Amino acid sequence: MERWRKQRMNPVLARWNNLGTAEAVEEILSCCGAIAWARGVAARRPILDEAGLLAASDEIWSSLAQSEWLEAFRSHPRIGESASPAISTKKSAAWSGEEQGTVATVSEDVMQALAEGNRTYEQRFNRIFIVCASGKTAPEILEILERRLKNDETTELREAAEQQRQITQLRLRKWLAS
Repeated sequence: MERWRKQRMNPVLARWNNLGTAEAVEEILSCCGAIAWARGVAARRPILDEAGLLAASDEIWSSLAQSEWLEAFRSHPRIGESASPAISTKKSAAWSGEEQGTVATVSEDVMQALAEGNRTYEQRFNRIFIVCASGKTAPEILEILERRLKNDETTELREAAEQQRQITQLRLRKWLAS
């Protein structure tokens, strides 16, 4: 039975399961910028399949402190900007570029509205605006941003954390396919 599982295991996951702890944490950190999350997922090894990885990720994410969520948020560039924070990994920066691909091809008016919305959001909530941008157009993202500016702090933090969870799930799948 064990031999069959090893043969069917995703090769990225099989290799990652055999890394030392520090290397495993460093590698998976590209999927979510919270160190406590990366350590928690690495501590669950061996993880046998994608479903197990996604479930462990969600469980650990939901158990993190607010400060650890904020750490993950800080690993993202602002919506509409290509420059990633210095704390971001190369792989994370590349994925951010892919995820925001539709934002870069919009009119100057929409880009200016996003930049202004980002500034307003940061002044209001003291963090960057996080949204799972994959598959969304810039006008859709702008609409989401404007709606979320009306949230109270607690509601918005939960919504931002859910968006980060979705981003992490997408990135874990990309990582497994790499």
